[in-house]
Amino acid sequence: MNLPPLPAGHPEPMSPNARRALGAGMLAAHVAVGWALLQLQPVREAVAEVLPLTVDFIAPPAPVPAPPPPPQQRVLPKPAPAPKPVITSAPTPAPQPPVFVAPPPPLEPPAPVAAPPAPPVPPAPPAPPAAPPQPKTIAISAVEYLTPPVLNYPAAARRAGESGRVNVRVLVDARGMPQQMQVTRSSGFARLDEAALATVRATRFKPYMENGQPHAFWVLMPLIFELEE
Repeated sequence: MNLPPLPAGHPEPMSPNARRALGAGMLAAHVAVGWALLQLQPVREAVAEVLPLTVDFIAPPAPVPAPPPPPQQRVLPKPAPAPKPVITSAPTPAPQPPVFVAPPPPLEPPAPVAAPPAPPVPPAPPAPPAAPPQPKTIAISAVEYLTPPVLNYPAAARRAGESGRVNVRVLVDARGMPQQMQVTRSSGFARLDEAALATVRATRFKPYMENGQPHAFWVLMPLIFELEE
């Protein structure tokens, strides 16, 4: 198979290796087309009736001398690749301080149950009135009378010859009135003792004054019954 010659003005003539590769490719293309046609039934029948074809391989023409190589172009140096970034491991994070969790507030104690009110304290009984001061005992010489004592000698006792001394202790109140009487010395005769008490009852005393106030007092009154000769 003859290949068409390259045009005279082609800047780059094909090398022998390229020409061989081109011829092999075209041959393979023809074989492939023929094989494809043989796959059709009508083509197979027609080929069977036709005499076998003889294919002669034509040697390729003598190589044409290659033109001088073009001037070499100045190849610029490739720029140096940028340095890859250095990947360092991430810094270990500093340990965080422990988080303080406040404890839950303590449970409030239940409110104390109010105690029932205490029963009211009964009022204290009123204090008894202060006892009046005890009456003093004064001498008979310090006693003054509003109605002096008059001794009444019983006639029966005189006829019977009864005589003697009777001491009567008497309590005189602040008004000068005799309140209590008691015989501390008896004459030995009941009629004379009774006459002495009657004399004291009829006597009226002046009130005993102390700090400008009248006070009760005790006084011992001697009463003497004597017979006339």
